Amino acid sequence: MRLKFLPSFVKRRGRITNKQEHSLKSLSNFSVFTVDEILLELKNFNQCCLEIGFGNAEHIVQQAINHPNTLFIGSEVYMSGIGTLISEIKENNMKNIKIFSDDIRLLLDQETTEIFDSVQIICPDPWPKDRHHKRRLINKDFLSMIHGFIKDKGNLYISTDWKNYAESIQDLLGSINLFKESKKIYLEKNRLTKFEKRGENEGREIYIFNYEKSS
Repeated sequence: MRLKFLPSFVKRRGRITNKQEHSLKSLSNFSVFTVDEILLELKNFNQCCLEIGFGNAEHIVQQAINHPNTLFIGSEVYMSGIGTLISEIKENNMKNIKIFSDDIRLLLDQETTEIFDSVQIICPDPWPKDRHHKRRLINKDFLSMIHGFIKDKGNLYISTDWKNYAESIQDLLGSINLFKESKKIYLEKNRLTKFEKRGENEGREIYIFNYEKSS
């Protein structure tokens, strides 16, 4: 299938441990593929949070443990991270995480439905070279797309450790008038993720965008 948008990631298998490989065999048991499937899962929960690009799964796992009445949809394209998340789900007997293992825009390209109380995007690929900026996930089209799936006054949380990406995000959010800054903390985040720590260790500031959907 030909995508209507440029990929915001390089699809590579990478190194996968035996444990991850074993866990991936049961991926279908933890997957959702459509908005309708998410709506069915939501019948058993009070709220729904989408994390785009959950990486090594540390953040989504901790949030799901802390908020058992919230359904978490984790989107990731790299099999190593997906395998790690499945292992954590099994080991912790978690019932409130489902996985979308493809470009999240394929899910958001379905019929618009306001289902997410929060969307979290932590340190998306910065594509630092100027010629690659067009591949960045956070752009006007993406923000317009995700807006239709967030509930009224729902939360949009983005972090990045790249200054020029932060400047771009700030400009976009200020120009499209779909979201407004918010001081409300939807899900308490009490520690940095692996990628945020890496940014700090390399001397970069972590830029946080905590917004809510405008009426």
